[in-house]
Order: sequence, then structure tokens, then C-alpha cells
Amino acid sequence: MLLDIDRFKQINDTRGHATGDILLQQVAERLAATLRATDTIARLGGDEFTVLVENATTIDEISTIADKIKNAFATPFETESGEVFTTTSVGITIFPFDDHDRDELLKNADVAMYHAKQERNNWQLYRADMNVNTEDRLGMEVELRRALERNEFQLYFQPQIAVKTGKFIGMEALLRWDSKALGRVSPAEFIPIAEDSGLIVPIGEWILRAAAEQCKAWERAGLSPFTVSVNISAPQFRRSNLLQVVSTVLTQCHLDARWLGLEITESSIMKHAEQTIQTLIDLRELGVAIAIDDFGTGYSSLSYLKRFPVNKIKVDQSFVRDISSDPNDAAIVSAVVAMSKQLGIKTIAEGVETAEQLAFLSRLECDEYQGYYFSKPIPAAEVAPLILSHQLKTTSA
Repeated sequence: MLLDIDRFKQINDTRGHATGDILLQQVAERLAATLRATDTIARLGGDEFTVLVENATTIDEISTIADKIKNAFATPFETESGEVFTTTSVGITIFPFDDHDRDELLKNADVAMYHAKQERNNWQLYRADMNVNTEDRLGMEVELRRALERNEFQLYFQPQIAVKTGKFIGMEALLRWDSKALGRVSPAEFIPIAEDSGLIVPIGEWILRAAAEQCKAWERAGLSPFTVSVNISAPQFRRSNLLQVVSTVLTQCHLDARWLGLEITESSIMKHAEQTIQTLIDLRELGVAIAIDDFGTGYSSLSYLKRFPVNKIKVDQSFVRDISSDPNDAAIVSAVVAMSKQLGIKTIAEGVETAEQLAFLSRLECDEYQGYYFSKPIPAAEVAPLILSHQLKTTSA
């Protein structure tokens, strides 16, 4: 078994190396207390431990041991800087079924652990097809590193519409990748790899600049200025230079800050909430609009939410999808819209695909929406014709 402590680098960076060292010691102690006397525990380096389990005769027995290891992380670790909560990801390989060679067994366990880390707080038994998947991911990472220099990225834009008036009010910029080697790659495939590899930070800066340049180009072309919203990844948001990056982009693109929106996921905002508040305040003072993305899917604290200087709450499409048929989703969306009104924050619903969904949102007095019901994401060249056509329709109506 190969174990990795989830979020160890983040704990080390935020709490300090002394806390990290204490955490490693306590993990070793818990593992020793959890495992059998016949098992062997070793720290390979960094935050990786390996466990050699001997005389296990069934998969059920191995599963039980893996569950015990996972449960050993259920309670917080006590350090000089306070309680630390973390979990572990475990990769498991079995001798002699997976291989006979020592190095190959470690490699297989590492591959299984990589897959376990996709969900965290999880363990995975090695399977031969994991190597194929891992090689595919590594190949995609190599191509992803070349994508910026090859100019393979482009932005698509999805309109955001006022529910009450039907008027166009803005766009969300969405990343698309046409790889010379891989063809069109879905964001669901390459965004997680970009986040794991750290490439999401330079890619995110490219998106920010490209969106600002396009917004300014539309303004120069005579379109009425409107807000273009950009998704900010968790690693990008946590970097201390985000304010400087945004400010520099606005200055170099000669774009008024009020035409740039930043969408930050709920989970990103809630991590280190006190530091987050100051970052959001600084961005708002710069003049950009802030939206909490994927609202309802993370773990917002209402005590913090009332302090966050945000303009919008974006209701996640997982709740919008069934609002006209599922009473629970309807209740959740109704509650979010009502709460937002009391806090003086606008709401925007994403993933609206039917007239029934839009009618429901209208009854709730939700402020804005986006989704395939109005338009799928489109390339920049199609934006102006769409806006002008929509303006003619709303004017004649």
C-alpha cells in the first residue's frame, strides 16, 4: 500500500514546516497503532508512506485494512498551530498477482494512488487499465504544456440574460482546446489535469487577458459595453498576486474594471475564509464584479456569506435542471433566491434549458440566467450578430 497525505503541501505552506513535521510524526504513530504487528510501515519521503501487509489471504481482508487506515485520519491532528484536518489517498497492489518485480509493484501502487487522489480520502486497488489511463493523462499533460505556445486555446462565450426583461446583460467566457495532436478536448478532461499539474495558473492568466482583450474589441466595434465574466480557479485565487494580475490586465487592455467579472467557486472562497474576505474586498475596490460560482455544492457558512463583498450568487445547474419536477431542487433554488434578495445580492441561474425552468425562475424573481434555452456557448465571431438580432427582437416586441 502506498499512502499520500491529502493537501499536505497546502498545510505546509499555510501552517509552516514545523506543523508539517508534527503531522508526519502523528500520521506515523496512528498508522502504527492501526496496523497489525506483522505489517511493516515506512516513510518513503515527503508525505508518502508505504505499508507492507503480509499474510492477507482475501480481498476483503485487504479492504478492511485499507478502511482502517482511512478511518485513522477521521479525527483531527493536534499541532502547536492548532487542529489540522486531513485525509489520505491509498494505492494498493498485490503480490504476485500484479507483478513479481519490486520496482514494478511500487510503480503499480503509485498508479493506483494517483487514481485514489482523484477523489481523495479514498483507496484504490491497482488494475492493469490504470496504466493506460495514466499514460493518456501524462500524454495529455505534455500536449497541454505546449498548447499556450501553439495558440491552441480559444474562448467561447455564453450569453447571460435578465429574467424579467429578457435583455442581454453579459457573457461568460469559457475555455476550449483544439489540440493539434489530440483534436477537440473536453474541458471536463483537461481542466482537472491542468489543476493537478499547476498549469491552470498560466492558462487562467491567458483566459483573463484574452477575455479582457475581446471585451475591449467589442467595445471598439460599437457594441454597448457589457460584462464578460471569467472563471478563476482555486489555485489562481489562492495566489497572492491575483489582484496585481487583474489590475495589470485591465490597464494593458485599457478596459474599465466594471466590464470584467470574476466567478469564483464556493469551495475556493470558503477555504481560508478570513484571507478570502480581504482578497474579495481588494478586487471589489478595483471595480470588478464578483460572483460565487456553483453555489450550493460546497460548504458555505452563512456567517461568512453575509461578509463576502460579492455581487452575484450563481445557482448551480445541478439544482436548476429539475426545478420544475423535483420539489427538493425547487425548494433549494427558492431558498437561495430569497436569501440573496435579503442580503442584497443578485442571483443568476445556470443551465437553463427549457421554458418551464425559466418560468419558474421568473416566479421566484431570480435576476438573471444563462443556458442552452437562450444560447449554447459560441465563438467570439458569432457574438455581435447574436446580440444585434436579440436587440431587434426585444425592441420590436
